[in-house]
Amino acid sequence: MVFSSRVFLFLFLPAVLVIYFTAPKRLRNFVLLVFSLFFYSWGEPRQFTLMLVSIGMNHVLGLLAGLTRGRTAGRWVMGLTVAANLGLLGYYKYANFVVDSLNPLLAWAGLTEIVCRPIALPVGISFFTFQAMSYVIDVYRGEVPAEKNPLRTALYISLFPQLIAGPIVRYTDIAADMADRSVTLDGFAEGIRRFLIGLAKKVLLANSLSTAADAIFEVPDGGVTFVVAWLGIVCYALQLYFDFSGYSDMAIGLGRMFGFRFLENFDYPYVSRSITEFWRRWHLSLSTWFRDYLYVPLGGNRKGPVRTYVNLLTVFLLCGLWHGASWSFVLWGVFHGAFLIAERAGMGRMLESRSSFTRHAYTLAVLAFGWVLFRAESPAHALSYWKAMVGFGPSTSDDGLLIYLSSGLAIALVVALITATPAWERLGEFAARLGRQDQPAWLDGILAGARVVSLGGLFFLTAAALMASTYNPFIYFRF
Repeated sequence: MVFSSRVFLFLFLPAVLVIYFTAPKRLRNFVLLVFSLFFYSWGEPRQFTLMLVSIGMNHVLGLLAGLTRGRTAGRWVMGLTVAANLGLLGYYKYANFVVDSLNPLLAWAGLTEIVCRPIALPVGISFFTFQAMSYVIDVYRGEVPAEKNPLRTALYISLFPQLIAGPIVRYTDIAADMADRSVTLDGFAEGIRRFLIGLAKKVLLANSLSTAADAIFEVPDGGVTFVVAWLGIVCYALQLYFDFSGYSDMAIGLGRMFGFRFLENFDYPYVSRSITEFWRRWHLSLSTWFRDYLYVPLGGNRKGPVRTYVNLLTVFLLCGLWHGASWSFVLWGVFHGAFLIAERAGMGRMLESRSSFTRHAYTLAVLAFGWVLFRAESPAHALSYWKAMVGFGPSTSDDGLLIYLSSGLAIALVVALITATPAWERLGEFAARLGRQDQPAWLDGILAGARVVSLGGLFFLTAAALMASTYNPFIYFRF
């Protein structure tokens, strides 16, 4: 089930809201847990068992981590935590990839190839596995007490607003809300507003941009011209941002409706002026997870430049692999790691002496070439697409651009390019400040009504687009 589906919007969400707010306060966590497990099991009941295994395993490991904190046995618990969670993730996500990568080598060596049946990837397994691991590790570190109530542990791991595609929520950030939370009218209204904005990002922008991006990337190798190649990667870069940030907005908004405050996951990453800055703005919950639970424990930047570079490359190689079981994702991680190392080694200081425009252009160019690896079906496909981007594609004219560049896509591109920056938000803040100056009370009511009407109109447009389309998968669901 996806947030942008008719089933979720018109059946699931109204049902959970009605039952949640009519239930006694002491039963509300249980209501959310039941609906969250139902949400995760929708369409694939076998995933229900996997979720229960993850919940039970990490609840017990959390209790053990609390009991053995500060003792040698605690390290064994941590080793078991990492092995059990990564073992689960590795089986479902990487077993086929490892076998497919090994079999050509085995065949070359004259050895018997490994037979492995296709293993279906459970939706969102990378997200809830990392979230569960962070809880046990934080208990071991003494940053949060072990949760003795298994229902709260279960709700934390399976909470449906951010279960499938994040943000990855730390238990330390919502432990108090798990025990006791309240929902104000203003908070609920803000949750609705945030959810509708995220829904519009997904349906009106990401889905519109995906049509051209998918069509262009499906062109056989060597068949894409220079201009079409750049149109394709710009559409994909914006699609990816609005798809994922839209989901994060919806997750944050849903959390507010139920009294939870999730941290922001994006901070206008495409305004960055370096790859280092980009990773401080993109997918913040994953970036900070790798920083706090891998980069820093490896030594971070405390053990000299060479060790720092090795740590950075290790983190981003694994970051690429986390996103998907393919060599394209591995190379994408190494690609970003290499630029982060270069910026730390001296290129960053050189960039600081350049104009803001130059630094921004450099960052966007690196990101564009990187996103090709992220989207391409194989490294060979990425290489062919890169050739088109630098002018080594077909020598024919770019009249084919008109095949993809419809009026609808042009509108989506303009809106996406504007709203991918803080410009629109700052304009709204300026208008709000201007409106508050010597403003009569009756005008406040009119402006509040106008906001409600505008959000209603946005929902109407989004609902109409949903009714007319069957394309709704979130890109990050496959991770």
